[in-house]
Amino acid sequence: MLELTMATVSGTEEGATAGMLMADAQSEPGAVLRVGRDKSVCRLVTPDDWLFVSRVHLEFLCGPEGVWQVSWLRGSQPDPSSEVRLIVGEYAQPLVYGGSVTLPRGGSGEIVVQDRTAPRSVNVGFYHEG
Repeated sequence: MLELTMATVSGTEEGATAGMLMADAQSEPGAVLRVGRDKSVCRLVTPDDWLFVSRVHLEFLCGPEGVWQVSWLRGSQPDPSSEVRLIVGEYAQPLVYGGSVTLPRGGSGEIVVQDRTAPRSVNVGFYHEG
């Protein structure tokens, strides 16, 4: 199972958990969880006016071995207005626009979508059961 929690953080609210959203899915091949502004396809939805987040920004997909990966989907713009990084413990890794990374099995961490123009971020915590 993959469990996600999402908090939107703006300016002085650093570390705030107000408005935290949660979603989960069984680790079955083809299972998908999406994060973005489009309520029709995303389980975790960001504010409509947070345009640094694409309609469908992050996609968590379960592969054939029950291992989850996260992809930063390319949006309508050639250059993104955000930065995305994966944090597991003390280790931080930037995600490439249009790229994917495998989540550690039996591990937890956070994916941060940071606005390049304002002090706002979308923080998606994950727990991938082993």
